[in-house]
Amino acid sequence: MQNRRDFLKTSALAVAGVALAGCTGSPHRFNIGTGDGRMHLKFFPYELELTHTFTVASYSRKATPDVQVEISYEGYTGYGEASMPPYLGQSVESVCAFLQKVDLEQFADPFQLGDILAYVDSLSPGDSAAKAAVDIALHDLVGKLMGQPWYKIWGLDASKAPSTTFTIGIDTPEVVREKTLEAAGRFNILKVKVGLDTDEEMIRTIRSVTSVPLAVDANQGWKDRSKALDEIHWLASMGVVMVEQPLPVDRLDDIAWLTERSPLPIFADESIQRLRDVNALNGIFSGINIKLMKCTGMREAWKMLIHARALGMKVMVGCMTETSCAVSAAAQLSPAVDFADLDGNLLISNDRFSGVTVVDGRLKLPDAPGIGVTLL
Repeated sequence: MQNRRDFLKTSALAVAGVALAGCTGSPHRFNIGTGDGRMHLKFFPYELELTHTFTVASYSRKATPDVQVEISYEGYTGYGEASMPPYLGQSVESVCAFLQKVDLEQFADPFQLGDILAYVDSLSPGDSAAKAAVDIALHDLVGKLMGQPWYKIWGLDASKAPSTTFTIGIDTPEVVREKTLEAAGRFNILKVKVGLDTDEEMIRTIRSVTSVPLAVDANQGWKDRSKALDEIHWLASMGVVMVEQPLPVDRLDDIAWLTERSPLPIFADESIQRLRDVNALNGIFSGINIKLMKCTGMREAWKMLIHARALGMKVMVGCMTETSCAVSAAAQLSPAVDFADLDGNLLISNDRFSGVTVVDGRLKLPDAPGIGVTLL
């Protein structure tokens, strides 16, 4: 007699097998693994090429290093990735060195998500992007075995996915105007990078082109809390609806002071990494921005979302510059959040996947199982 878990696995494999048998010409493409009853990990570097130079308060870049991950098992392949913007302090070399230590063959099957990811997390105190890559690939694999996308496994309604912001980086008025015009009519809310002396010029330039709501992200660029409060009041008058990380991470008392007086919700970005940070930020920020590359992946992101909600905090789901792989993984949580900033795949010119899309400014989650991506 089968126990409940074996029945679930057998049923899931049967459903997935039917889908695979009829997928000729279908967008749901599954790679064939070894069929030896073990999980196999594969990874390789893949530099993400940005369509425009990306500038925030502390740096500029034209590309983002990335490592692509695949986990194969019983004829199915789960996809993941590690994206490494400069401030994460991780590199292609460090990610590959970490992934070389990961031994998935010791586990009986990918349904042991808790045990597998606890083991992966135990391999080092950091390496959050590398851990996220394994986590995303495992979730993709398990979702495919079950024949369901993760938003359904989590009990979420895809029709509640919010509009996503589209990011306008710090630049000259001419370039800012050009980028805003490119986004006009496609997005219902824009995210503007601020934190330098050009903030007012940036906002006025964007307002000369569009009246859509704006979110701003200072990336720790403001230093004086009183000036920050004055700027937030002005931003509110200009149609801004939320502010991310206005002050440096070591200024929690000043951030709490600012949040208490701000007419707009204040979200933690650099100040929030993992689940263990949520309690400490309650009462300091209005909400948190959850990013898979910082929190080690989908499993911890879901826990963070639930915990923040229990504390009465707002929740945003964000991303780095990523392919549609990691963005689609993060999008699985989006029906449960207040704000989504999932445009990382739209900022690159060499995406390897199709997945989540933006329709009339809103996220449209794919029905495909797992994280919903297909190799191009």
